[in-house]
Amino acid sequence: MTAAVQDSTPRALPAPPGPRAPMPVQTVLFGTQRHRLLPALHRHYGPVVRIKLFLERTAVSLADPEDIRAVFSGPATTFHAGEGNHILKPVMGEHSVLTTDEDEHRRIRKLLMPPFHGAALRSYRSMTAELAAEEIARWPRGTPFPAHESMQRLTLEVILRVVFGFGDGTRLSALRGALRGVIDIGALDVFGWHSPTLQRFGRWRRGRQALDQVDELLHAEITERRSAADLASRQDVLSRLLAVEVDGDALTDAELRDQLVTLLLAGHETTATALAWAFHELARGPSAHAAATRAADEGDDGYLEAVTKESMRLHPVISEVARTTTEPVEVGGYHIPARTTIMPSIGVVHGDAGNHDLPDVFRPERFVGQNPTTSTWLPFGGGVRRCLGAGFALMEAVEILRAVLTSYHITPARARPERVRPRHITLVPAGGARIVATPR
Repeated sequence: MTAAVQDSTPRALPAPPGPRAPMPVQTVLFGTQRHRLLPALHRHYGPVVRIKLFLERTAVSLADPEDIRAVFSGPATTFHAGEGNHILKPVMGEHSVLTTDEDEHRRIRKLLMPPFHGAALRSYRSMTAELAAEEIARWPRGTPFPAHESMQRLTLEVILRVVFGFGDGTRLSALRGALRGVIDIGALDVFGWHSPTLQRFGRWRRGRQALDQVDELLHAEITERRSAADLASRQDVLSRLLAVEVDGDALTDAELRDQLVTLLLAGHETTATALAWAFHELARGPSAHAAATRAADEGDDGYLEAVTKESMRLHPVISEVARTTTEPVEVGGYHIPARTTIMPSIGVVHGDAGNHDLPDVFRPERFVGQNPTTSTWLPFGGGVRRCLGAGFALMEAVEILRAVLTSYHITPARARPERVRPRHITLVPAGGARIVATPR
């Protein structure tokens, strides 16, 4: 397969194949059935498929690991991830590490790195474990309940306490309420992010008001925290970011706001959903459940991390990552014009037997003692844009799995596996990953 290269040669290359349905039809199908649509398109058209989407206009989905590797390793000046994530900019902001490119992205990333590495990362474990114990102590015993809702509450609390550093108080309570209006959205709400007209009405107006309230509360916290007498001794991510200075450079209040919202939206729902799918699979797999329980009892973090990685492989929370081309390129033998959004398809790659043996089987052992390549395992993206919070997310998941499995034996609420349901930009268990928890 031809790698992605600058398309400077005079030879004519074909455009990628793709469906001819009108853009509105393709957009609706992508928004509501992308976990079925993209595998079907790739089976029919091959590893490079052109689709037409609202806001993106023309997008190209990739399913070949070699093409994906070439895009991830290609010049950051040619493949803009920030532009590829432009749909998120109205909420995450123009300074977000996810919506910036080139020099600005490198600058922001450098300032964000210290709180997510080494000793800083290890210092968050005990708080995460404590919050996990508090949440699962409230689980009903022997009665079906949706694990996804519980994980959403828990991962939000981890973000608020560990990342934002909030203690109990009126601001924390107000932020919890406002965040529900930003997080609990459907596919239609996303259109309102880019339409001031829609924001005057109904659900879109309420979403805008919730985001405004979140902004007000975060700016108030940032202002207050900057002058805190104990700032230097605080261990939360926000306090560490306020103290970070690289070559005389530091984050402004506006930049801090955008990073905090990004950490919340990118690190809350995704981790909660990955854990919900993990419990869904463990409840249905006695062998994996027994192995994970032994790992939790014996402190085998490697196996618990493998459970998380396998959950993310089998049930991708995000169906694709995106790069926008700034110039024409060649990918897989096709001509890709400038201003095209290239989307490595996470779901298609993860479900390909050529990349993962028995791809429909939940088998954590495939990730024990090895790190998957970022061209065949894509939950955190790849290249210079690999998610900064990957280590934090895996640490958080391991602590939560340990807390649950050392306390409960879990079984499915019903034998039939749950379907996938698109929820805004994520793919979630349609029934909420309902399980039954029995104390050990």
